[in-house]
Amino acid sequence: MNSTTAPATSNYRWIICALLFFSTTVNYMDRQVISYLKEFFCTPTEQGGFGWSNTDFAYLTSFFTGIYAGFTVVAGWVIDKIGTKLGLALSLILWSIFGILNAFVGGAINAHIFVRSAFAAGEAGNFPASIKTVAEWFPKRERALATGIFNSGSNFGAMIAALFVPWCMIHFGDQQGWKMAFIFTGTIGLVWLVFWFWLYETPTRQKRLSKAEYDYIHIDDETADDDQTGDKAKKVSWLKLFGYRQMWAFFVGKFMTDGIWWFYLFWLPDYLHKQFGMTKHDVMLPTFIVYGVAIIGSVYGGSIPMTLIKRGIPVYEARMTAMLIIALFPLTVLTTQYFGNVEHFGNMAVVLAVATICIGAAAHQAWSANLFTTVSDMFPKKTVASVTGIGTMAGGIGGGVILQLLAGRLTDHFKQTPQTAYLIMFIICALSYLIAWTIMKMLVPRHRPITDL
Repeated sequence: MNSTTAPATSNYRWIICALLFFSTTVNYMDRQVISYLKEFFCTPTEQGGFGWSNTDFAYLTSFFTGIYAGFTVVAGWVIDKIGTKLGLALSLILWSIFGILNAFVGGAINAHIFVRSAFAAGEAGNFPASIKTVAEWFPKRERALATGIFNSGSNFGAMIAALFVPWCMIHFGDQQGWKMAFIFTGTIGLVWLVFWFWLYETPTRQKRLSKAEYDYIHIDDETADDDQTGDKAKKVSWLKLFGYRQMWAFFVGKFMTDGIWWFYLFWLPDYLHKQFGMTKHDVMLPTFIVYGVAIIGSVYGGSIPMTLIKRGIPVYEARMTAMLIIALFPLTVLTTQYFGNVEHFGNMAVVLAVATICIGAAAHQAWSANLFTTVSDMFPKKTVASVTGIGTMAGGIGGGVILQLLAGRLTDHFKQTPQTAYLIMFIICALSYLIAWTIMKMLVPRHRPITDL
């Protein structure tokens, strides 16, 4: 078999990638519902809404991201213990149930926070399980591409929500529409479980997998012991992982950049409403476009290292080179408020502002696909879910919670001039990636795979 090409006999690993794509689609569709309900939740009670403030909404989203962040550590540890098949299934069942329950808590902010927190605990398992699955099912040269493909499900899910949730509000009316949005999106994930249990097993147990494809999956492994997918794989305490610089590099990368995507998810509809006066119907198309373009970034960004590897560049160097190139593109977000000035650019202001956000969102997804894959580059497979969980926790706390609270405080403080609040937020979005890349490179200047776990 040629060492640089995939076997022609089977491509079952891409069916597994498709399963991960759809689980991530459901994951983000469910979590994205809340951002399109903000306008209704923050409408005064005398006008039929819940009367929440921007800070109330920020507390809701920050509680979600905080619980999500904390439980990714637990989820990663559990998934490394019980395996990806059962771990991801249990995660999806939990988030689907509490996603549906969100429709039955009325307008009380504390009730929404409680249910949304339990929902977050369930959603925390998706990425640790998915990254571990990619490490088990793909050679290193294909992992960024596979991650980019399944990670693009986050954009696809957001695109569906961008159309579906406003449609629910318009079709069923505000008072029933927000409930139906939670019920419908929460139910869809349960259908995915049927295909997951039918089609998924680890490579060592999958009878549909050919010997040629199994060998190709392991072509980049440094040693035969790298395949730790069986029940006898030695378990590693996640506390021990903090003794490695590689862990801290991933930790910093997630801490510095994850919140940018959370900001786009939860605050983009509000930005379009306040900057351009868009209604819930108006925001459907621009948000749909932003997440659609981000899919291109996720898939193409994941393919860049593979191209460099084929040219003879070592895996880690190819990954970091790709991430440096990608980190330059969010700088365009610095111009968002300039181009979004209606007085200067008229009707084109919306188009130009959304275009810069499209570039930033696409760059984030490209960055994320490669950042996730650095874990399987440096850590043995048996620890991948745990390391991913720790890093995702860092991203949720550092970016998710802090950035959500900052966005809420700024938009309340600059209520009369929301453009100022969003200018500050876009500056943060633009610069975070280069800062993160620099720190990561300082921590791990060259490829140092961990072999003593």
